Amino acid sequence: TSVLLLFPSMAKDLSELMKEATKEVHEQAENTPFMKNFQKGQVSLHEFKLVTASLYFIYSALEEEIERNKDNPVYAPVYFPAELHRKAALEEDLEYFYGSNWREEIPCPEATQKYVERLHYVGKNHPELLVAHAYTRYLGDLSGGQVLKKIAQKALQLPSTGEGLAFFTFDGVSNATKFKQLYRSRMNALEMDLATKKRVLAEAKKAFLLNIQVFEALQELVSKGQENGHPMQPKAELRARNTSRPYEHGREPGNESERTSRKHTGMMPTTPLVRWILALGFLATTVAVGLFAM
Repeated sequence: TSVLLLFPSMAKDLSELMKEATKEVHEQAENTPFMKNFQKGQVSLHEFKLVTASLYFIYSALEEEIERNKDNPVYAPVYFPAELHRKAALEEDLEYFYGSNWREEIPCPEATQKYVERLHYVGKNHPELLVAHAYTRYLGDLSGGQVLKKIAQKALQLPSTGEGLAFFTFDGVSNATKFKQLYRSRMNALEMDLATKKRVLAEAKKAFLLNIQVFEALQELVSKGQENGHPMQPKAELRARNTSRPYEHGREPGNESERTSRKHTGMMPTTPLVRWILALGFLATTVAVGLFAM
């Protein structure tokens, strides 16, 4: 009781504290060049693919460490693999975008690798901090959900059957609002002393900074016109193709199966408004790692 009198803010729920503690770094995330470009409607399929690739590496590391600690009392109460885990969904998306040899094709920028290394370090040495990464990622992605999936289908002219968007589909969650309430209550019930709680909040800030660095690196890849060492088409050309040649959309030559599937999905043309909405929705879900959902 005396500790809480000295630190009254620590009497709040952990989820609420995390939201407050990351407010400033959240604003930093909103002002990254990558996010600004999305807000201007400068979004291409190439950029979407790069984002998906980095998310694959991040979630692979996160979920490996979650599995390592699934029986550890510092994490076990918030272990929901069937409802939340994203690695398998990202593998499905990457095969759609890159083909069967996607593992050899996808790039892993240094900033993404740094994020991966931090997740492994936390999982192996300080598993009590793992909840900071899991909470900030999963609840935000869950909130993006079905609305973002529909927007991306239209803006990126993806098939109406959902290919390329498995990441945003949570088949194991029937009611997102109720599930988020359950998740927060489980997390808030984790036994933590004051020192541990402060370290978890610091780790949540670090998660934001790592995400900012990842998207800055992706922006650099895009600005250099490279994707895994291969030249990418200029954004202006891609935008022109959105209206004049929608089915090519900057895809690598030879992928006839995808082009064939797109011809039969009745896709809508991209508009500046839809692309602007995608920019906000996608970045709110991935760059800002879900603060709007908390």
